[in-house]
Amino acid sequence: MVAIHLTCLVMSYLIFEEHKVIFILAEMVILISMLISLSLYKQLINPLIYLKQGVNAIKDQDFNVKFLATGQEEVDELVNVYNKMIDELRMERTKQQEQHFFLEKLIQTSPTGIVILDYDGAIKQINPKAKEIIDIAPNLLEQSQTLQMGLAKIIRIGGLRSYKVQKSKFIDRGFERTFVMIEEVTAEIFEAEKNVYSKVIRMMAHEVNNTVGPVNSIMNSALTFTENDEPLHNALQVAIDRNQNLNIFMRNFADLVKLPAANKKQIDLVSLLKSLAELMLFSAKEKHIKFELALPNEPYHILADVQQLEQALINVVKNAIEAIEKEGLIWITLDPIKQQLVIADNGKGIGKEYAEHLFSPFFSTKKDGQGIGLTLVREILLNHGFAFSLGTEERLTRFKMEMA
Repeated sequence: MVAIHLTCLVMSYLIFEEHKVIFILAEMVILISMLISLSLYKQLINPLIYLKQGVNAIKDQDFNVKFLATGQEEVDELVNVYNKMIDELRMERTKQQEQHFFLEKLIQTSPTGIVILDYDGAIKQINPKAKEIIDIAPNLLEQSQTLQMGLAKIIRIGGLRSYKVQKSKFIDRGFERTFVMIEEVTAEIFEAEKNVYSKVIRMMAHEVNNTVGPVNSIMNSALTFTENDEPLHNALQVAIDRNQNLNIFMRNFADLVKLPAANKKQIDLVSLLKSLAELMLFSAKEKHIKFELALPNEPYHILADVQQLEQALINVVKNAIEAIEKEGLIWITLDPIKQQLVIADNGKGIGKEYAEHLFSPFFSTKKDGQGIGLTLVREILLNHGFAFSLGTEERLTRFKMEMA
């Protein structure tokens, strides 16, 4: 455009060289034409400049760039449209960020474990609760792989802890992503189990007591008339003794149901463990079993019901002695720093087929076992709020009690 006007300027000079007035008028027309052309050029190019700047800002995700009105109607209309669009984009991004931060906070503070998997099934994101659970039960995620989408399953780990695991999916940027929710339901299951077996035991104890008492009374009376009939006398005595054993058997179950709340007081666990070893020493010597104690030199005080805790630990040591056929070792280790008690033995160990059922009510691996011992241990330690576990690893069976 400038070249055209320069050409016109030269031509007007050559044509009107002898007519100065006409030359000046021609020059003025050319200058006015140049100004008008420049104005038209700016009106044409400015919207394109604004458009390019706006596109670059959106590419950089900078939604704070806004344009001022120019006073030109066409350009101002474009500016208004752009500013309105950029405001809406900024508000939408802010809303999405707030939702993202809220969901992130919700996931991180959720009492339910949440694990988000990537497209290959590997862990992409995990919240603190899920990490805590997986640290305790590393195989839990592996077991959840067989779950159908949307269905929940109760998985029991180590015969003690129970987890409700559910697998679901969501859409992320157009692709399906999988996440797993893990919720510990140990307390709820224990409570439900206790409610069921408590009702059954109370009913059985009531019926046995109502039957055994009158029957034994009648048989004791009959004994006085059978002194001259030795076979009948002996048969009645056997029946009376059997009834008494049945009564004791039911009383053991009833005592489990009637377990009172723990009367917690400050006790010295070191002293309790030493007394426990002395108490069980005679039973251990019969099978040539030795105790090895690793206890702190100073007293270690905890808040516990001494009678209940002693009974629970007696059952644990008794099981360890019974697991050793002959000439074994039982280690009793107390770590004040970890706040952990470990009772280990080198007996025959716990089979994998039994591991998941160890603390189930009245489950026993013994042929004539009643399963009361570990059930009582479970109830006592739950009453105290102590975490505990039992399992065989590297040829040692370890009972662990966490007092933290």
